[in-house]
Amino acid sequence: PDDFIDVINGKSIYMPCLYVYNKIDQISLEEVDRLARGEHNVVISCNMKLNLDYLLDVLWEHLDLLRVYTKKPGQPPDFEDGIILRNGASVAHVCHAIHRTLANNTKYALVWGKSTKFSPQRVGLSHNMADEDVIQIVKK
Repeated sequence: PDDFIDVINGKSIYMPCLYVYNKIDQISLEEVDRLARGEHNVVISCNMKLNLDYLLDVLWEHLDLLRVYTKKPGQPPDFEDGIILRNGASVAHVCHAIHRTLANNTKYALVWGKSTKFSPQRVGLSHNMADEDVIQIVKK
């Protein structure tokens, strides 16, 4: 009840968090199980490299990020070096992430992936990107 009142009064701001517990190799299995069952908890061991992939997946999900890959004309997409953006990013955001003046010089973009009905689809600057989309930017 106090949390609700604080939000209504505007006195407190609640931010989401993630608790990461390291060195799980040094405590009992029962304690690890208890910690892992908590809400927003991740248990890892950097020394033994335990659960690091799961931590990466949970961080990716909680930060609400997406990867966009670029493609040059006549070449395959570059899946090694993606652009990391916040969810809801548009083609204009991708252009700005590549170079600050690119959005002004963009005629259209070709996009392959989940955000389009066709692959490739010709889109404008306002098109919203999805995770793991591939983009080819066509300049004026």
